[in-house]
Amino acid sequence: MGTSSAVVQPVVGGTSVRAESLRILGSLVDRLDEVTERALAAMRAEIPAYRDREARFYDDVRDQVSRHYRVKLSAFLEERTITPHDVAFVRGAACRRARAGLGLEDYINAFRVGQQVFWAEVVRSAGDGATGHEAAVALALPLMRYCDLASTQAARAYVDFQQYVVTDVDRERRDLLEHALAGELPTRGPLLHAAQAHGMTIDARLMVVTAMVIAPAHDADAPQVASAVIASAGLNEMKTLVVVRQAEIVAVLALGADRAPAELCDRIDALQTRLCHEGIALAMGASTVAAGVAELPRAYREARAALDGVGERGGVAALARLSPFEYLALRSDDTARRLVDSRLRAFLDEDRRRGHALTATIRAFAAADLNLRVAAERLQVHPNTAQYRLRRIEERSGRNPRKLADLIDLLVAIALDDAA
Repeated sequence: MGTSSAVVQPVVGGTSVRAESLRILGSLVDRLDEVTERALAAMRAEIPAYRDREARFYDDVRDQVSRHYRVKLSAFLEERTITPHDVAFVRGAACRRARAGLGLEDYINAFRVGQQVFWAEVVRSAGDGATGHEAAVALALPLMRYCDLASTQAARAYVDFQQYVVTDVDRERRDLLEHALAGELPTRGPLLHAAQAHGMTIDARLMVVTAMVIAPAHDADAPQVASAVIASAGLNEMKTLVVVRQAEIVAVLALGADRAPAELCDRIDALQTRLCHEGIALAMGASTVAAGVAELPRAYREARAALDGVGERGGVAALARLSPFEYLALRSDDTARRLVDSRLRAFLDEDRRRGHALTATIRAFAAADLNLRVAAERLQVHPNTAQYRLRRIEERSGRNPRKLADLIDLLVAIALDDAA
């Protein structure tokens, strides 16, 4: 198998061979559902572990096969390179197969059968002509490389998940988390060693992240899959303690002596985006820094509070990169929003429809300490344009951004609008 950083290059060949390759691929696109069903039937016939499963299992397998085929077909037709990011969806499926009790050999065998069916359809579509044969040969190498790339990703995800859910290890993680959320450090035995392995000491810099699965909400295994990905994602230098508590995922991360919380928050952002791409959308809340295990109960409450501020579409709310002003806006209630002058609310609604130009100007003007020229430079507009915008803001909102009290009113209204 190749490495996870491998890429699959587009099909190459002369003009006639490339044209024939595109014809073959187009034929498969037209029969994608049919080819997918043939692959599923072949798996059920050839692999005992894939027989006599519930309909939900087969729906999942069918979806995975179809996604593999679509990735290959679209990339080859568009003549673009396939990267590990394109096949990131295999991680979720690999974890679900491990969760269902399938052996790694059966899982990889099913992947092999799916690719064999695809290759058989390529040969069938190529026909008996010489150019068709050349085109099939030209497709063989990128198809082999795709198999190498995707199966490597799948096998690693399967093994990661299988190791993650070993019963004894899972029980140890749960016990350790309960100690941590009580602000206690185990004093001896395996739990103390586990705490040290996760970077949890009396004076360690720690952060707590809580997460909930937004979609697919119907998948009971999604929290376990997501937690396994978080644990193996390399968010920090130490091992990441991750536990599923009913529907909630809780992680404790060690920052080390010098690491900035904002850097870790950026990694959490990237992980949330990656999981969303793999079909698992999360809402995530991250705490401020806890100075040692004793502060973890407070950090957990903060992470839960941050999670409560994440919308229905998911995303990350990280307290460590919020100002106190932004945090207060995030935690505001409907009463705070009703206290905003109706003219200001109308101004913000209109500016949102127009692309936020005036809101951006207010923020830049405040960030520049009311220096119009500096604000204009940051906005990349002429100072006269910035001047014109300030006048428009005053006309439409009834607030003069040059006056401190009015500027505060504007900034509060914008922050509450953002939080809403």
